[in-house]
Amino acid sequence: MTALSKRDRKIIWHPYTQMQTAELPVPIVKGKGALVFDERGRSYIDAISSWWVNLHGHAHPFIAKKIAEQAAKLEHIIFAGFTHEGAVSLGEQLLKILPGNQRKVFYSDNGSTAVEVALKMSFQYWRNRGKSKTKVIAFENAYHGDTFGSMSVSGRGLFTKPFESLLFDVIHIPAPFHGNEKKSFTAFRNAAKRKDIAAFIFEPLVMGAAGMQMYGNESLDVLLSFSAERNILTIADEVFTGFGRTGRLFAVDYLTQKPDIICLSKGITGGFMPLGATTCTDKIYRGFLSNDDTKTFFHGHSYTANPLACAAALASINLLKSSVCRHQIQYITGRHSAFAQKIARHPAVKNVRFTGTIMAIEIRTKESDSYLNSSREFFYNFFIRKGIIMRPLGNIIYFLPPYCIREKEMNAVYTSITESLEQFRKKFR
Repeated sequence: MTALSKRDRKIIWHPYTQMQTAELPVPIVKGKGALVFDERGRSYIDAISSWWVNLHGHAHPFIAKKIAEQAAKLEHIIFAGFTHEGAVSLGEQLLKILPGNQRKVFYSDNGSTAVEVALKMSFQYWRNRGKSKTKVIAFENAYHGDTFGSMSVSGRGLFTKPFESLLFDVIHIPAPFHGNEKKSFTAFRNAAKRKDIAAFIFEPLVMGAAGMQMYGNESLDVLLSFSAERNILTIADEVFTGFGRTGRLFAVDYLTQKPDIICLSKGITGGFMPLGATTCTDKIYRGFLSNDDTKTFFHGHSYTANPLACAAALASINLLKSSVCRHQIQYITGRHSAFAQKIARHPAVKNVRFTGTIMAIEIRTKESDSYLNSSREFFYNFFIRKGIIMRPLGNIIYFLPPYCIREKEMNAVYTSITESLEQFRKKFR
């Protein structure tokens, strides 16, 4: 028990944590590369990129330098009626690497708000055109955030249960997982017959909080084609999958059809600063242009387009486009592929899947699959003792490292995964 942990317990309420039964938090004081260090100097491999945000490693000197340079010039400015170099440059850089149909950038401050912006854009777009379209099609078990709009379009379950009566109605359909495509397509077509469908929102290729569930780009292309036929706006939630996680810069890069709106956050600043962005087509943007002020998009945040966050994002994109980073993404993808084939044969493994730098292992247990599966505690504690940060999604463990991770750190994580499966099988068989 450390001094910082004791001070924390007296005053801090942590996210996704039952504070009555939780262990004291691990006190982290610094980071370097894929490692973070606690008060006593012990190192931990950040195998989940600190909740999926860190791309290039902790305390990366290039990003830190750019933030410091910006802080010495301008820390913040109201973004209604004003602008600054960082916001404009970042918008230009984002539109260069996003699909070509994306033309405008609206800034916010996190993933949930990026989704809220997208939903409000969709609803008001139709309202501004004199049409009442208020329904959204979304996948069952999806996760799009913790604000009320983003919860509404997420799957109904453990995270949303206390708030169900307060959420707006959404048409949930099965995701087009392998073998389930026809069911998904039929459900979509039936839902799309309604005349009040405003938008279809989806996590492209990988449904993160649902357990790193993965599906094919061909199936998603079919659903986007259905949407185009019915004039339904499409929203890609790339908060998790964006900036190289799936092997390409964005998961929608695998698609032939392109979404109308894209939500970005998490890796956008390389894990340094909070920032969200929602990009859209000219068609969406033009739907708000009018001499009638009531058609204005009335949405904003105090820290919209914060200059420090924009500086971090520009530095991160600079690193992301380098040959070194591209090589590292390919390296991690190759290592995951080889390990997935090997570990799939383990008797404790129910399923293993990977896409790009994301690898997930579903553990075979006697309990039903859920976020509260008791195996979660076993694996979390096992990896902490090994000096590895893993945060299982119920009975699913996943490995999602910063791109800078070194070979010996990759090997250590793979070895520990194998050891954890052996211990779990012996203890719970």
